[in-house]
Amino acid sequence: MDMDEEETVDLPIDGVLDLHTFRAAEVKDLIVDYLGECRKRSILTVRIIHGKGTGTLRKTVHAVLGRLPEVDSFRLAHPDEGGWGATLVDLKEG
Repeated sequence: MDMDEEETVDLPIDGVLDLHTFRAAEVKDLIVDYLGECRKRSILTVRIIHGKGTGTLRKTVHAVLGRLPEVDSFRLAHPDEGGWGATLVDLKEG
């Protein structure tokens, strides 16, 4: 495969999106597509794992979520759900 070709990654649509293997520049479309697939399956609460690190990925995730009309609300996870290394998203029905 040519290095310039985009590689397709199959992700399970189960309400948990783990972004550990992705760079911030790669996640914008991924988040939009993943949340759209969750809504199609009536999964209206999604956990996005972005890790704690430097906070760059978390900021990117929150910026994307803040612009999506299908997002009802989002917040950092409780400590037993990943704390500030994960974001919980509530989606609007539809």
